[in-house]
Amino acid sequence: MRLVTYRDSEGIHIGALKDSVVVLLDVIAPNMLTLIDGGDEALMAARDMLERAEVTKSVNDVQLLAPIPRPRQNVVCIGMNYVAHAVESNKARGLEPKLPEYPVFFTKAPNTVCALDDEIPLDPRVTQQMDYEVELAYIIGRGGKNISRNDALSHVFGYTIVNDISARDLQMKHQQFYKSKSLERSCPMGPCIVTADEIPDPGVLGIRLRLNGEVRQESTTGDLIFDIPATIESLSSGAEIEAGMIVSTGTPSGVGMGRIPPEYLRVGDVMEAEVEGIGVLRNRIVAAQ
Repeated sequence: MRLVTYRDSEGIHIGALKDSVVVLLDVIAPNMLTLIDGGDEALMAARDMLERAEVTKSVNDVQLLAPIPRPRQNVVCIGMNYVAHAVESNKARGLEPKLPEYPVFFTKAPNTVCALDDEIPLDPRVTQQMDYEVELAYIIGRGGKNISRNDALSHVFGYTIVNDISARDLQMKHQQFYKSKSLERSCPMGPCIVTADEIPDPGVLGIRLRLNGEVRQESTTGDLIFDIPATIESLSSGAEIEAGMIVSTGTPSGVGMGRIPPEYLRVGDVMEAEVEGIGVLRNRIVAAQ
């Protein structure tokens, strides 16, 4: 299923996409996190409602929000998880090329999440080096601790797209990622969650980002240094991971920081982050008010 959160004249709802319509799922759960908490039983009920499609609305008559508009906790991200991006990142910082030995985890604040077609403000008083990063993200459906990589994918509820907007100059100033990754609307997410049963192998998906129509990033999730099972094993080692946790798996090479000379986002730029089998997440850069 392709699950969405959307707004119409009556409020905010969850639904499932079926061709050009949204099937209302409110009777199953009031929001996406509650649906995730419902486990297999809630998913079976949602599939039944999708099949019957009794209450629908045209996609053109609703506003898609982020699938999880306000996560319960920070969005977990993994840095330098593609070989070429790890190399370009170190090179841009004047460091020798070196691949991480372990997953590099950092987080983005939950209030940074925004949706398809939301505008991303750029304030030159705060940053002059705003950058894009297309990423495949997964959502935990079943929590646990010390999860083995062999069992890891059974804990995944579904997959979505994240654009990990980053302020590179703040990364250098603060020497850590939280502030530089947590500016206003710096976590576009969506346009939907594709349930795990529809993506049996998340390691073979094409991933790309277009800036003003030009392809800037293009790779496949098969190039991840640490695949999804490995990151779940590492993240859950000695620590409970919970249903609804969002984990963004890293970005391929081609970011603005890695270009010669570097090319950062400007007002008017349009980013289109795309992952095969999920869709396109489009956002425009605007001047901060």
